Amino acid sequence: MTDAERERAARVESVLPALRAAAREADESASFPAGHVALLRDAGLLGLVVPERFGGLGGSLRDLAAATFAMGTACPSTALAYFFHNTSASRGLLPLEAIDAGLFSGDEIPVVRAFAEKVLTRMAGGAWLANFASESVKSSTANITIATTARRVAGGWTLDGEKSFGCATGVADHYLTTAKLEGHDTAEGLVTFFVPRDAEGVSVRDAWDGLGMRATANNGIRLENVFVPADEALTVPGAFTRMLQMSRGSFVGNQLAIAAVYTGCAQNVYDHTIEALTRKTFADTGRPIASSPMHQQLIGEMTVQLETAYLWLRYQLDLETSEPPRRPKPEVFKQWRLGKGSVTEACFQVALTAFKAGGTSSAMMNGVVGRALRDLAMGLVMTFPAERGRLEVARMVTSARENELFTTAPAHPPAGTPAAPAHAPAGTPASPASTTAGAPTAP
Repeated sequence: MTDAERERAARVESVLPALRAAAREADESASFPAGHVALLRDAGLLGLVVPERFGGLGGSLRDLAAATFAMGTACPSTALAYFFHNTSASRGLLPLEAIDAGLFSGDEIPVVRAFAEKVLTRMAGGAWLANFASESVKSSTANITIATTARRVAGGWTLDGEKSFGCATGVADHYLTTAKLEGHDTAEGLVTFFVPRDAEGVSVRDAWDGLGMRATANNGIRLENVFVPADEALTVPGAFTRMLQMSRGSFVGNQLAIAAVYTGCAQNVYDHTIEALTRKTFADTGRPIASSPMHQQLIGEMTVQLETAYLWLRYQLDLETSEPPRRPKPEVFKQWRLGKGSVTEACFQVALTAFKAGGTSSAMMNGVVGRALRDLAMGLVMTFPAERGRLEVARMVTSARENELFTTAPAHPPAGTPAAPAHAPAGTPASPASTTAGAPTAP
């Protein structure tokens, strides 16, 4: 770590005791602790990944992943909400990079720059931004489908729609809201708005009674004819897709930090379980419970799963931060689609094994293991399930292989040439032309 990274890490460490102290009650009440906003603001952490020239701390993806991991060991709900706040920075950082890359025309640049800098300066100034993109509307071809519509009116825009996920409902100062321009049906029409929390026409959906991550304020919002001034919006057609071209790999360039939340939670339940199993002893022998063969097996399994999560996470972090880049963007993206599910599934297995190892004494809703089991179950469906990521990667791999094996059809055999039998008799050696390259022929 550099000196600057150590200084930023110290700020994160300073808030962990308060997050840890509030975690149990926050889970029980399913409410985001209001004091956490001021806590993180006073520590300067709302501008963690904002460049110093805009008033932020100048942190990188390394800092964000480290911060969400550390907060995940204390209160995963707060860590997840904090992650989503920081994803808002991509709406400032990526457009500025796209400008530098020449992706915007001369008349577009002032509008794009003004909005991007507003995102960053507000974050650095202590505003909490809820990043609302997801909706309950689903598509078979995309992870996120946008139905919320923006219509042009005098002086600005009106928004109508419903947002189902994003954290910090009723908590954030502004809802950074993604919508589609009226009349557009492709990603070129995606646009972004600052919607004040108390704006007229904004209402909160019913309370979110989540299985886990219960204190994230994930109710979602309804937008009914909500007016947004023109200078509080980025509505240049195609701006969203152009900025995404600047991301190294995982969508907007920070998604691995969500996997770090779950890894922090897994580390915490692992530490808690090991401490409990070594502290408690058998009444007849006085030896630690952790010394029994069954518990040794379970501890070994927990360790393997935790290390698996770290390997995937560290590799993805290296791919997305190394200079020069180690892999082209499509490969980094493919790795993330595999890595996200692999990390969250491994983390869930840590909690599930901890549950087995702890026995009935750990089977409590408000205990460390019970909370972790529910929180980590949420990771299995967060953003996209592991199965969807693997399906997408399989398609990428097989499509590439199909292209590699492209060939021409063989000529028709001369008239009178006997056709090859559909199935060779048992024991007939396969001809070299019919075997898979590199595979041994049958004996």
